[in-house]
Amino acid sequence: MVLNWIWVAFFIVAFVIALVRLVFWGDFEVFPAMMDSTFSSSKTAFEISLGLTGVLSLWLGIMKIGEKGGVVNVLARLLSPIFTKLFPDIPKGHPVTGSIFMNIAANMLGLDNAATPLGLKAMEQLQDLNTKKDTATNPMIMFLVLNTSGLTLIPISIMVYRAQMGAAQPTDIFIPILLATFFSTLAGIIITSLFQKINLLNRTILLTLGGAALVVAGVIWGFGQLDSILMNKVSTSTANIMLMTIIVAFILAGIRKKVNVYDAFIEGAKEGFTTAVRIIPYLVAILVGIGVFRASGAMDMLIDGIKWGVEACGGNTDFVGALPTALMKPLSGSGARGMMVDAMTTYGADSFIGRLSCIFQGSTDTTFYILAVYFGSVGIVKTRHAVACGLLADLAGIIAAIAIAYFFFS
Repeated sequence: MVLNWIWVAFFIVAFVIALVRLVFWGDFEVFPAMMDSTFSSSKTAFEISLGLTGVLSLWLGIMKIGEKGGVVNVLARLLSPIFTKLFPDIPKGHPVTGSIFMNIAANMLGLDNAATPLGLKAMEQLQDLNTKKDTATNPMIMFLVLNTSGLTLIPISIMVYRAQMGAAQPTDIFIPILLATFFSTLAGIIITSLFQKINLLNRTILLTLGGAALVVAGVIWGFGQLDSILMNKVSTSTANIMLMTIIVAFILAGIRKKVNVYDAFIEGAKEGFTTAVRIIPYLVAILVGIGVFRASGAMDMLIDGIKWGVEACGGNTDFVGALPTALMKPLSGSGARGMMVDAMTTYGADSFIGRLSCIFQGSTDTTFYILAVYFGSVGIVKTRHAVACGLLADLAGIIAAIAIAYFFFS
């Protein structure tokens, strides 16, 4: 229901703004630009889904091997203590906890192509536990917020973009992104727990969050000992070694259980193809709405309004130039990536705005895209408090990113 009204708002606001630009400013290009965006966004949605087909088939095939080889069940048992607290409605030891862990791990390593199919697999398993098939459950919402808060340990792609744009130290945003995304995820867990009345003040959760904080501190310290070139190499190698290790471990586990791993892979891959086709309408809907909103000039007006408000309050407006990336990120990953590159091109990769746009890009995730794809893949139409929790986590990430950028780079 919330997505419905947001989608409608994209079109109505865009139409009104475009009409004002035409009548009062004589802008005859705005409506053609909006119509062009509907066609280009539809094409983009299909291309994204088509591109996902191979990746989904690959990873759902690997997951099927892991499932039949018992790896997912082992992960589920290991994670039961913390997952029973954050996901109290999931039966203890259920295989979905292993799938959720694999998805979160892929996100933390910045492996977006692996994270999406693993997340869709987890969502299908959560839907199996759902008694109201059109309504999001509490575990679904908590899982999506963990995704939309965008916890990332190794932001490989952002560092690559910075290197391409000529940054003197492409890795100088590594620690700021790590801190910002940690606060975003922590805020998402707390906010969702308040909505769902989950008690976080228990020994298991406090130890887990404390342990996570120590891991983050250890990663920061470890990478802080490396020079920029070696840090890039170690980050990239670590992520890919872990990914290949997972694939080989799943295959070996299947062989150990005397599973026909090839047949198991084909079975899972078929599910990946079906899922990719099923999400096309949802992607078209959300990307067309976002495209029209952007083409109307509504995004630019929003940025100008924020800048005016901050100036009126006597605040520092240095961060405003990077806000397009922050505001676009919940709507479109590719759009936010374009905004980040544009900020580095316009202001310089090593400028305050250039660096802050990179931190914005890494501190949150594409909330509406994730909601549309994940919920769309299982037919959820009543999202309950998912949008509110996801956007509040995004807001926490944006605020943290601004504060951290001023601390490190101002």
